[in-house]
Amino acid sequence: MSLIKTDKLSFDYKKYDENGNIESVKRALKDIDFTVEQGDFVTILGSNGSGKSTLAKHLNAIFMPAEGTVMVDGLDTRDAANTWEVRKRAGMVFQNPDNQIIGQVVEEDVGFGPENIGIPTSEIWERVEESLRVVGMYEFRKHSPNKLSGGQKQRVSIAGIIAMHPKCIILDEPTAMLDPNGRKDVIRAARALNEVENVTVILITHYMEEVIYSNKVIVMDAGEIRMTGTPKEIFSRADELKELRLDVPQITLLALNLKKNGVDLPDGILTIDELVTELKKLKGWN
Repeated sequence: MSLIKTDKLSFDYKKYDENGNIESVKRALKDIDFTVEQGDFVTILGSNGSGKSTLAKHLNAIFMPAEGTVMVDGLDTRDAANTWEVRKRAGMVFQNPDNQIIGQVVEEDVGFGPENIGIPTSEIWERVEESLRVVGMYEFRKHSPNKLSGGQKQRVSIAGIIAMHPKCIILDEPTAMLDPNGRKDVIRAARALNEVENVTVILITHYMEEVIYSNKVIVMDAGEIRMTGTPKEIFSRADELKELRLDVPQITLLALNLKKNGVDLPDGILTIDELVTELKKLKGWN
């Protein structure tokens, strides 16, 4: 059984007039079918208005389908009785960490989620320590969140979700408001969760460089899935991505330009190390 599965998922944004009557309807998601397996690292890409964040909110039972179904670990999100169980299994981190941090001290904030789901006090503190160590924030456990950098706050938000022991963590543009160092910190924490703890990660982002760590990429446009594949497969289709108003990583773009100018390189180069290795092969260097 897949950890997450959507079947013909559709969703509408409705605009109401002052009398509460529906004035207009905009279909934001159209027949979305995809699956996520335990241990996957999935990135969802799309330009503004593509529907990627709307999709993310369905995976955490924040939004309900207008049509179709969303199953999380075998639980139908349309059933209100499943809501808290869905959120325990698929925790969500939003774009602005200030919207999620409510405690006056880091460790208290991280312990808030487990306390809400009835975890015994002794176990809560074990989970708090464990999760703060995973994201590299244990030494800040006694600090006020207000004195942390944006990247540190976001890592505390992630720790708060980890402390609930989810099977999946959904990151909805978690680095959009951060500087480059903060972005690296957050993505490093997400990778550690996935690679060491086997937590499934679903990352919504518009930074192409963050995509390369995924094993699956979904590209959305106008509420529909337009492309799926590995990072190499997706970024080998640079012209199609351009039509969808999306870029490719700078290294990938450099490799594509070299290839267009006669350099015999493979498709889908994602990192500097890969490019250097391929160029060395062409020169006959080991």
